[in-house]
Order: sequence, then C-alpha cells, then structure tokens
Amino acid sequence: MAIGVGINSWVWTSPFTTQSVGLLTKAAEMGFDAFTIAVEDPSHFDADEVKNAIAASGLRIYVTGAFGPSRDLTHEDPRFRQESLDYIGATLKLCEKWGAKIMVGPMYSAVGKRRQVPAEQRKVEWELAVKGLRKAGDMAADHGVTLAIEALNRFETDLINTSEQVVRLIRDVGHDSVRVHLDAFHMNIEEKDVYEAVKLAGKNLVYVDASESDRGAPGSGQVDWDGLARGLREIGYAGDCVIESFTPECKAIAAAAAIWRPLAKTQDDLAGDGLKFLKKLLQ
Repeated sequence: MAIGVGINSWVWTSPFTTQSVGLLTKAAEMGFDAFTIAVEDPSHFDADEVKNAIAASGLRIYVTGAFGPSRDLTHEDPRFRQESLDYIGATLKLCEKWGAKIMVGPMYSAVGKRRQVPAEQRKVEWELAVKGLRKAGDMAADHGVTLAIEALNRFETDLINTSEQVVRLIRDVGHDSVRVHLDAFHMNIEEKDVYEAVKLAGKNLVYVDASESDRGAPGSGQVDWDGLARGLREIGYAGDCVIESFTPECKAIAAAAAIWRPLAKTQDDLAGDGLKFLKKLLQ
C-alpha cells in the first residue's frame, strides 16, 4: 500500500485562519492526500466553517501546534507550563471537531530554546516535559487524539534532537496517546543514518514531515530519501508524509525556522514538485 502525501498550511500562509480554507481546495486539486492545519491561535477559527471545508476537500486532516516562548512545558515558571497545557487543550478541541486524529509538534518545550545547561537542570527539565506530556496525553485521549512528539535540530531546541531521544521521552511518558513525529529536515542534521532513525522509532512513528535539507521542494536537496522510504516500508508505516516548508512572509515562523529567502520560484512550485517526487518515491 502506497504511503500518502500531505502538505502543511505553512507552505503557503501564516497564520492559517478561517479565511485560509481555500488552501484545502487547492491542495486537493493538486493531488495531495492529506493536509496539516497549523493552529497558531485557536481563536483564529470558525471551527464549523473549517469543518465544512475539510469535508468538501476529502483530505485526511492533521493539526500542528506552534510552540513559542510562552508555551513551554519545561519552563521553571508554572504559569508558562499551564499556558502550554491550556493551548494544547484548546487545540485538541479543534482536532476533535475537525476529525483530526493526530496533533503534532515539539510540545515539550518552546522552539528556539537552546542553551548549555548543567546535567542537573537538564534532568529537571526532562522530568517536567515527561510530567506535562502525561497530562497532555490524558487530554488527548479524552478527545480521541494521539499526540506526535517531534524531535528538532540543535538550533531549535536543546532537549530532543534525535529519534533515540524522542523514543526515550515517550517511553518515560508511558502514555498510549503519546507517540513519535520525525522530520526529514531535522534528521538530515542530527541523525547518523535516516533509515536507522526510522527503524528505531518503529511502530511508535505516527507522523512524518517530508522536508528537504534546505526546506525547499522534497527531492531537490541532500536528504536521504531512499533511506527514509525504505525505513517507512519496513516498519509498516501507515500514515502520510507531509511537506512542511515556510515563506519569508510568514514572519513569526520564518524567524523561528531561520527562513531568510525564497526556497522555490513560487510556493505552488515547491508543493507541486515535492508532490511529484514523493508520489514516485512512496508508491
């Protein structure tokens, strides 16, 4: 069975709002199988209107979170840990409304939080992440949703960079509703072997970002795509591979992801070229 190909709303816009639902139609007409809605702020949506657009598109739907400085389960100030849980809870309500069975992202900490800290502090922050994700897992289960926890590269977090680390984290969390999210862009930086990273995640892997080494169109850079595809087939991966990229116009996200220049002639070109490559790779 071929693995499906999806696309993230961030490829075209930020923030995604009710007024952005035409992107669902665009993605379906281009031939995508799935669509990931980036929920930067749950108040941005008329949930019913988005639900109707999803139904009309026929696409499988995922939701990704956005974790800025005040959404941080490892923060020493409990206010920020609670803000993160409140945001996850509000986003899970949208997931349930829209029929999204998986919410993805680096929910353990704020993106861009990277420091050299003592081992004792790292242990404290790890334990805070575990505790927070257990609570988030309980909320996710109540909404019929699985959380897919993403490993990021060293320039975006100092806590979880590799498949080995994220697998260890979810084992410590020990919750049926907390699983693994891998991204080819981050793996290209951090992993010795993409194939082995996928194999290590195994059945816990429920979401994959098909992101190129420069965030351009998949197939145009240095990612080990053959290793990724081989690993996914061997573990029996049953999800989609989702193109994730950004534009310099997406100010908040572009800064976090260090997007300073266009990565394709147009975003439609990036999406279309990536779709063609991934369909062939994953068929």
